[in-house]
Amino acid sequence: MIEVIGVRFKKAGKIYYFDPGNNEMETDSYVVVETVRGIEFGKVVITNRQVDEEDVVLPLKKVIRVADEEDKRTVMENQELADKAMETCSEKIKEHELDMNLVEVEYTFDRNKIIFYFTADGRVDFRNLVKDLAAEFKTRIELRQIGVRDEAKMLGGIGPCGRLLCCSTFLGDFEPVSIKMAKDQNLSLNPAKISGLCGRLMCCLKYENDDYETAKRELPDMGETVTTPYGTGKVVGLNILERVIHIEIPEKERVIEYTLDEMINEGIIAAQATE
Repeated sequence: MIEVIGVRFKKAGKIYYFDPGNNEMETDSYVVVETVRGIEFGKVVITNRQVDEEDVVLPLKKVIRVADEEDKRTVMENQELADKAMETCSEKIKEHELDMNLVEVEYTFDRNKIIFYFTADGRVDFRNLVKDLAAEFKTRIELRQIGVRDEAKMLGGIGPCGRLLCCSTFLGDFEPVSIKMAKDQNLSLNPAKISGLCGRLMCCLKYENDDYETAKRELPDMGETVTTPYGTGKVVGLNILERVIHIEIPEKERVIEYTLDEMINEGIIAAQATE
């Protein structure tokens, strides 16, 4: 076992593990740590705990120090500098007539590098832009092309549900989402209704997908013929989440509603079908 803390560098970013050393950290406290990008300022979201060495990538970097007020002022100053850098870069992009959309600018904590995040439909030759920016800011420059999902995560916004975007509030990683998930949940396949602000399928289609997949294994298919105490009928409706089945009985000229448990108890479907 090894003692770790979990640190985030962005509001809804990935959680990275560090060696706390002799520090007993509290949730929502701040630390200064060393990363592959250099010295960084992050927020503690997982306090001291023991985990299996197999669950982390060794060797872990140690926490340099618990952040003080000076470190917090540095972060605020970096943000102000980033805002000015964004204005400068936007002007340079126009000067070079580049087909790219600047999304966000970020200074590393130690100001050894400025990272410019942008979106573009294809490859962009920004070599001259980098030269201009390096001459302007006298530090290392990195231009990083991101996807539309990452853009939505950075910019935030209100989703079709009326709530703040999941990706910008709590989702650390993007998980694959497919049109099959929308089909399994009997949702409209109209792209306008199942797409998020990024134009891709909504991340929330993934949330209930496992439950729908389990239900589909338990329940009969639409159109399937089943034998009930009232006669042979056909499945004409399914409420997947509530496990309710509607069966049309032609002989009785009626539709009967069954729960999954009732169908199993009455022998309409076998209990092993739910395994």
